[in-house]
Amino acid sequence: MQLYKSQTLKVYNSLTSKKEIFEPINEGHIGMYVCGPTVYSNVHLGNCRTFMSFDMIFRYLKHLGYKVRYVRNITDAGHLENDADEGEDKIAKKARLEQIEPMEVVQRYTVDFHNTLQKFNLLPPSIEPTATGHIIEQIEIIKGILEKGLAYEVNGSVYFDVAKFNESYEYGKLSGRKLEDMIANTRELAAQDDKKSPQDFALWKKAEPQHIMRWPSPWGDGFPGWHLECTAMSTKYLGETFDIHGGGMDLKFPHHECEIAQAEASNGHAPVKYWLHANMLTLNGKKMAKSTGNNIFPNEMFSGENDILSKPFTPSVVRFFMMQAHYTSILDLSNEALLASEKGFHKLMDSLELLDKLETAPASDFDVATWKQKCYDAMNDDFNTPILIATLFEAVKHINLIKEGKESIAEADKNALKETMHNFIFEVLGLDHKLDAQGDSDKLPGVVDLLIQLRNEARANKDFATSDKIRDQLAALGIQLKDGKEGTTFSVS
Repeated sequence: MQLYKSQTLKVYNSLTSKKEIFEPINEGHIGMYVCGPTVYSNVHLGNCRTFMSFDMIFRYLKHLGYKVRYVRNITDAGHLENDADEGEDKIAKKARLEQIEPMEVVQRYTVDFHNTLQKFNLLPPSIEPTATGHIIEQIEIIKGILEKGLAYEVNGSVYFDVAKFNESYEYGKLSGRKLEDMIANTRELAAQDDKKSPQDFALWKKAEPQHIMRWPSPWGDGFPGWHLECTAMSTKYLGETFDIHGGGMDLKFPHHECEIAQAEASNGHAPVKYWLHANMLTLNGKKMAKSTGNNIFPNEMFSGENDILSKPFTPSVVRFFMMQAHYTSILDLSNEALLASEKGFHKLMDSLELLDKLETAPASDFDVATWKQKCYDAMNDDFNTPILIATLFEAVKHINLIKEGKESIAEADKNALKETMHNFIFEVLGLDHKLDAQGDSDKLPGVVDLLIQLRNEARANKDFATSDKIRDQLAALGIQLKDGKEGTTFSVS
């Protein structure tokens, strides 16, 4: 069923700074491009949050019945230090320091990127192109922009002429900046700089003799500018105009602003209908930074091998934590917040197990149909996952009341509730309890059952000291024992 026909989705468009009803260019089909990583180091949690946000968006669009072509690139060349037009290529620098080939750096950190996102249960994109695989396309775009007089070549490098472009278009419309203000706030160019203006940016850079990553071009050996690759790859696979372009807030200027300028200069019209930006992740109220030590990598969270958190946290718990904030909001990571998310996650998973065992009645006290639409209303409001999660916990409350005999539910409503909970928890939010049960943790039920058996034997022998010790020490580890008519069960909190 094509749910999108019965649901009205609104998205916050960074280009217009307002929520708009989402209407794809071609009905039933969506083209979405998200700026991927520069693969010169291990992927950090801030990156993971951005990609997780767009994974959630991808999942919901698919759930609504859209056919989505999701393109997320790999930057494996052209991204210079400090996101500038001067300095060393980030990948080439890493290769020089480690005395290996640049493509060894690319391979190592691309594998790390994929492995980490897989642990977080992200779906792979439809296409994952690389910058080095599209050098020809980038050169062709530069030729076209030069022919239109919106770029210039100096000493083997080609620069985009922002002032010339601004005569016919508007540079700065995404970030809300005016070219006149930018010019007034910049210093004079250094004498050795080839640019006409500090606002101009590189489309192609001449490779100095020591520069390892280089390709032949009509202007001599060099490499493409960082902004150009996204224009080349997005338009190649999604067309000159496509529906959604996403990325982190930090990319809005200059990266995305330059993408718009390049595409308009090349094709004569706006490249993207809806610009979506995910916000940053902080750690204990401060910006994450390796230099200050206020930083943690995903694998350090999963293993517990860090000086910041009190215990290891599973990928699903971390993902659940990320989904508890709107993707456009700043989210602060802390030990206390993760502990609270862990409790909430297990409460949600326990309710699903409980739901399976609920007895049905001829009529329902819980209006499942109205509740179900509230779930859709939350996601239709610019993918509002915190409201969705609050709505899911409304169902958890009713499930517990039904279990206690204080409410009732009919068979049809129980089935609808199960289907809706499954769709939003696993299909849309992308949580997966099974991923957390891999490795040694899949032995947990057997170990706890053995301890329950020993506790039962102690109680039978009136050894209540040992019985209480087993119960209390398990509780200290977050494992709660529940004694009932059918024996003792446990839950993890």
